[in-house]
Amino acid sequence: MNLKNAFLAASAAAVLALTSLTASAQTNPQVGGADMYPTKNIVENAVNSPINTTLVAAVKAAGLVPTLESKGPFTVFAPTNDAFAKLPAGTVDTLLKPENKATLVKILTYHVVPGKIDTKKILHDIKKGGGKAMLKTVEGEDLTFTESGGAITITDAKGGTASITTADVFQSNGVIHVIDAVLMP
Repeated sequence: MNLKNAFLAASAAAVLALTSLTASAQTNPQVGGADMYPTKNIVENAVNSPINTTLVAAVKAAGLVPTLESKGPFTVFAPTNDAFAKLPAGTVDTLLKPENKATLVKILTYHVVPGKIDTKKILHDIKKGGGKAMLKTVEGEDLTFTESGGAITITDAKGGTASITTADVFQSNGVIHVIDAVLMP
């Protein structure tokens, strides 16, 4: 191979590498300005997100860190700090108390669905279901999904709703969808 062909081959490889990095960044968005890495697990990524510190504290208080670090796969609908702030005053502090661990576990596991479910699958299921899809949570109850104008809305067992604000944040053991409200079983 002559020098010109070697240079062209190296240039092509560099372009492919940059394209691959760009595509990877586009398919795995930042959360709260923090990079999310598909090679890290749900907990490893969540602890770096400044908009999910309340969720991380709750997961730790509930003793769910080992579960969410395990192989999974899991789909987590992750409420932001602002979502937790919408709860009545004192709710989060009360839930974080050791005597309320069972209630906290119930609420948090209601935000987790077994498997790695991206928005493409959710939208497919909504279309297949005539406008709505149901997913059974680890807690045992269903979440209802609908779509309007490209936005996915989740309705909980109490009739409350949350919207997916950042979708398809892929992890080594699943996927996170950031949501703007806390879901209640």
